[in-house]
Amino acid sequence: MLLKTFGWSFAITAAGLALAGVLWGWQGLAIVAILSVLEISLSFDNAVINAGILRKMNPFWQKMFLTLGILIAVFGMRLVFPVVIVAITAKLGPIEAVKVAIQDHDRYEALVTSAHPAIAAFGGMFLLMIFLDFIFEDRDIKWLAWLEKPLAKLGKLDTLSVVVSLVVLIIAATTFATAVPVHDGEGTIDKASTVLLAGIGGLVTYLIVGGISGYFEERLEEDEDEDEGDEGAGGKSGAEAAKKGGGSVVGLAGKAAFFMFLYLEVIDASFSFDGVIGAFAITNDIFVMALGLGIGAMYIRSLTVFLVRKGTLDDYVYLEHGAHYAIGALAVILIASIKYEIPEVVTGLIGVVLIGLSFFSSVVRNRSEAEGGSDSGAKSEVASGV
Repeated sequence: MLLKTFGWSFAITAAGLALAGVLWGWQGLAIVAILSVLEISLSFDNAVINAGILRKMNPFWQKMFLTLGILIAVFGMRLVFPVVIVAITAKLGPIEAVKVAIQDHDRYEALVTSAHPAIAAFGGMFLLMIFLDFIFEDRDIKWLAWLEKPLAKLGKLDTLSVVVSLVVLIIAATTFATAVPVHDGEGTIDKASTVLLAGIGGLVTYLIVGGISGYFEERLEEDEDEDEGDEGAGGKSGAEAAKKGGGSVVGLAGKAAFFMFLYLEVIDASFSFDGVIGAFAITNDIFVMALGLGIGAMYIRSLTVFLVRKGTLDDYVYLEHGAHYAIGALAVILIASIKYEIPEVVTGLIGVVLIGLSFFSSVVRNRSEAEGGSDSGAKSEVASGV
């Protein structure tokens, strides 16, 4: 199971480290290894969130997540995306932006760093919406009941997540973004309008992609409930109904899975922002960066599939809670990083600690339930005279 799930990750790690050693020597190999560990530590909570969504998808789309999805994650987000950001913010042509990334590493780093406020605002708003929609929903299972119960009551107010996000964005744009330190450390620059527009872009992206995927998911669940009702009443099976109706159920499932796939990719993009920016503290070579972060992204993909196949989220019910709290912390860190430099170790440790605490709480819960079940079983045996 472990080798089957992580086999490609192990193989790509070996190939990637060997390539780094050949092209850049021992120093390049060490940098690639460090970047891989950095990406895994920063995105561990991403794997838990992805697993919660991926388990709803069929095997075909799970494979798409591991194949096409990894190409988008490695080449799209870790290689192409920073160049696109440079082209847009510096108003360069695509060819010139590529030349800067390859030939002028210092200028490339300065341009990407200059674009950080916009990147942080977009990703921060998207992740903040994920956290708020989770925390405002009334769930049967609650980890921190003292906090989640009152928030679930507040969540009955429609669009509360959007209102809170907009308030946070306005505060960030009028405080953090008005005096952003420049790359060389001399003076500041006003990025209020940039942060405001980028943050709204992240919010709108979440509403569109998340809304469409949620709509098709609800439609799919309704159709499945209707099919189960028909079967229970002696009606036609879901397969027969699909054939008669021209495969509408299958088409609906495809649409739901497709938009969930898009949603997953946007989530991964939002998580990758801090990794890409943080990598500049280690290297400004775009290819070294892409290779190191790409290896880390492979492990996050494999870990996601491992969690789905092992049913880990069902066994440890508080893991999703811990991951969403980590998302909320990451959103706050991204927004704060518009003005303040926050070490990557802080970002990584917060996620790991929160998920670790949620895992420990899940173990305690499972143990107490098992002891409760054995106690009730023993009492029933005594009562029955066994």
